[in-house]
Amino acid sequence: MSAAPKLFRPALLGALVAVAVGIPLSTSPASAASAQAMNGNWAPFNRCPVDDPAMLAADGSVNIAICVASHSASGAIKLGNTEATTGANDLQFGVVRNAQTGESKIVAPAGGAIVGDPADIPGGLLGLMCPSGVPVVSGICNQLADNTLNRVIATVESAGTPANFDLTAGMQSGKTIVDIPVRIHLQNPFLGSKCYIGTTSNPVVLRPQNVTVPAFGNQRFDANGAANTRGALNRVALTGNSQGDSAFAVPGVSGCGPLTLGELNWAVNLKTSLPSAAGKNHLVLNDTATYTAGLATPGSSAPHAGQALSDNWHLGVAQ
Repeated sequence: MSAAPKLFRPALLGALVAVAVGIPLSTSPASAASAQAMNGNWAPFNRCPVDDPAMLAADGSVNIAICVASHSASGAIKLGNTEATTGANDLQFGVVRNAQTGESKIVAPAGGAIVGDPADIPGGLLGLMCPSGVPVVSGICNQLADNTLNRVIATVESAGTPANFDLTAGMQSGKTIVDIPVRIHLQNPFLGSKCYIGTTSNPVVLRPQNVTVPAFGNQRFDANGAANTRGALNRVALTGNSQGDSAFAVPGVSGCGPLTLGELNWAVNLKTSLPSAAGKNHLVLNDTATYTAGLATPGSSAPHAGQALSDNWHLGVAQ
C-alpha cells in the first residue's frame, strides 16, 4: 500500500481543482459497436462474434462454433472495504471447440466480452478518499459539497479475453464456469478519465460459479429466431439462479487524478484498502441467465459450418 506523499507544492490543490471542474462526468455504459437487435431465440446473442475469422473457419466436423451469452440483472460487489450495488451486466463471446481434443478457443467480440451498466459508489469521493489529514486531499474533500463533484461512477469493462469456459460447470453449482478478466473504471472529475481498479496487464479475474443448480432448457429454432422442433439451430438455456465469486484478488488503482498521472492513486488505495488479497472480496450476480446457441447438426454443414452459423445469425437480426 502506498504511503501518502510528505511534500506538496502549494499550488497543487488549485491546479487539481482547476483541471477537475473542467472534466465532464459521463454516465454512458460501455457498448459494443457490433451489438444488434435480434429476433426470438437469437435475442441474448446480439454481440456474438460470428464474423470473426476463427468462428468462420470452424468446419463443423472437428471444430464446432457456438455463441455464448450470460446476463445478470443486478448484483453486488465488494472490493477491499468498498461495497456497491451493480447494475445489469452482459457477457458474450464465441467458442470454437475441438471435438477431438475437447479444447476450446474463446473469441471475444470486438468491443469486449463484458458490457456493464454504470453504478454509483456509495458515499462518492467522500467515501473513497475522505477524511484525510493530507492538505491536498483534505482540500479536495472540502470542495465536495457539490454532489456533482462528489459522485463516483464505476463501470466494469473487459480487460482481456475470457478463458477456460466450461459449459458443464454452468449446469452445476460450485464450479468455475469461466475466467473473466475485468477492470473497473472509476469516474469523477477529481479522479480524471483514466482511473481504474485493475489494468489489462494486471486485471481483476472473476471466476463466477453457480450458487444453486440452474433450470435447464433446450430449444430448436429457425434462422429467423422462431421456435421450431426441426429447426437448424439449437439453444441451451440455464436460468433461475445466482452466481458468485469470493476468491478473487484486487490490485490497486492506477491513473487516478485530474491530470491522469496517478497523482491520487495513493489516496484512493489508502482509504479503500487496495490492493486486496484473494478471499477479502466478493461478487454476487442476481437472476443470471446463461445461453448457448449453434447449429443443431454442425456436421451437416461441414466444412463450412462457421459460415453457416454466421449466415443464420444475420438472418436473425431484427429489421
